[in-house]
Amino acid sequence: MAAANPAKTLQNEVTCSICLEYFKDPVSLDCDHSFCRACITQCWERFDTDISCPQCREIFPQRNLRLNRQLRNIVEAARELRLQTVKEPETERLCEKHKEPLKLFCKEDEILICLVCDRSKEHRDHTVIPAEEAAEEFQEKIQAYLQTLREERENLLGCKVSVQMRSQEYLRKTRTERQKIASEVQQLRQFLEEQEQLLLGQLAALNEEIVKIQNENITRLSEEISHLSELISEMEGKCQKPASEFLQDVRSTLSRCEKGKFQQPEEISPELEERVSGFSQKTIALLKTVRKFKDTLLSALETKRVNVTLDPDTVHPQLVLSEDWKSVRWEETRQDLPDSPERFDTEPCVLGCEGFTSGRHCWEVEMQDEGGWFVGVARESVRRKGQISPEEGICAVGYVLDQFWALTSPATPLPLSRAPSRIRVCLDCDRGQVTFIGAGDEAPIFTFPPGSIPGERIRPWLWVLGVGSRLRLRP
Repeated sequence: MAAANPAKTLQNEVTCSICLEYFKDPVSLDCDHSFCRACITQCWERFDTDISCPQCREIFPQRNLRLNRQLRNIVEAARELRLQTVKEPETERLCEKHKEPLKLFCKEDEILICLVCDRSKEHRDHTVIPAEEAAEEFQEKIQAYLQTLREERENLLGCKVSVQMRSQEYLRKTRTERQKIASEVQQLRQFLEEQEQLLLGQLAALNEEIVKIQNENITRLSEEISHLSELISEMEGKCQKPASEFLQDVRSTLSRCEKGKFQQPEEISPELEERVSGFSQKTIALLKTVRKFKDTLLSALETKRVNVTLDPDTVHPQLVLSEDWKSVRWEETRQDLPDSPERFDTEPCVLGCEGFTSGRHCWEVEMQDEGGWFVGVARESVRRKGQISPEEGICAVGYVLDQFWALTSPATPLPLSRAPSRIRVCLDCDRGQVTFIGAGDEAPIFTFPPGSIPGERIRPWLWVLGVGSRLRLRP
């Protein structure tokens, strides 16, 4: 393996990895990587906390910058060494053929030549100028290239810093989300543990009370059984005796037999039975809530976010699509569009290009202007000509006449104080269920129950009503 170039190694060690120039006022981070003070300060401008090293990505809670005096001295020495190397006089080069100084430059061959070469047959008809003059011409050209190259380097340095800053911003967001999830899950775990301890404590108290009643009843029954056994034994003995002895004090014997009748105790009081029943109902309600939360969480985690666009072949003539097919607005003037079987001709609707037959999918719609609208999904076979009806396989919510509605049959008014600016449409194809959520505050808006839109291919659907209405599908 070839040995490393010491000069190149030194050059790399005294160069800032951000600006690619000699270090200026070098400072070191806690990870021991060094940068120009101005470069690392500019790189960290956008971040209030959780800054990181641009080289190794190690995260630091505080901005600790240590002046690296030793590196600064090395940089100064390297800079002086470079200047001395440049100032050293160059040894005059000689023509290999004629051993004369190379003082001329041949423009055709773009090489240095001597005076003898200039008179030779090889260069006689060529344009030859002094070497110094040629150097000036090429210096000008190279300086122009240098300017372009420096500008490109500056652009790339800006891009590098921008990429690093964006990456750090994304990393900060992921850390924030991780902390948020950990905190919320911990609170949920603590709540469930508290409920578990509360319910188990109530259950233990009920168990203790039931056991106490059971022991009291068993003790009482055992005493009565023993008393009855003694009375039975005594009566059996009496029956074996002669009549004269048997009839002696017979009234007292009959009285004792009548008193021997025992009334069975009530095992569980109605009050205790009611408490047990209420506890059971409370447990069932809690478990049902936990299972519902679990199902909702799993559903949310399994939902796939999709990038939706609008289908120009289905758009109503009074609706105008943007060039990226993600925004639609209502215009009074009808466009001259071909009347195909796929196009809506009466109601100002448009379908999404994408269709879904299985799985869970979601996308967001943004309400960019005022006006009436509905957003949701529709079956592939939804009617395109004439009036449409939600009974034909449409699930949607919308804002019309200062009221928020669910597009059921008949329409259901929704108790929202104001229309949301963004709505997330969540489609569960396997269950035929559609859920609408306010994308800003994550508040549920309306859910069409399972089986509301069964079978065939399901597509996004927008209904834009009146002047000023504009909807946009968010990426």
